[in-house]
Amino acid sequence: QVQLVESGGGLVQAGGSLRLSCAASGRTFSGGAMGWFRQIPGKGREFVTAINWSIGSTRYADSVKGRFTISRDNAKNTVYLQMNSLKPEDTAVYYCAARAAYGLSPQTNEYDYWGQGTQVTVSS
Repeated sequence: QVQLVESGGGLVQAGGSLRLSCAASGRTFSGGAMGWFRQIPGKGREFVTAINWSIGSTRYADSVKGRFTISRDNAKNTVYLQMNSLKPEDTAVYYCAARAAYGLSPQTNEYDYWGQGTQVTVSS
């Protein structure tokens, strides 16, 4: 089993920044990937970004390119999401997810474990 715990959400004004963290414990996948997704009420989870644990390759949704940065600290089994230039449309619950397989999939059903989510609210 893998446990994922997100932190760092909150309320911020448009144009501001937040950094989310996702700490993984239990079994970890050295060759797998971690992703961030977000969800607003009434909609499905939307892919935001993903990173490969071993080589650090990344993938981003077009909506966040140039504003969000994913990174990882392998020693701490933690993945970060630095969010800059936040917009009201970034408001959502943000979830981190882990998958054992190699590859930066944007599909929710290809991730094996999920965190409980953290709320990000961007005011205009």
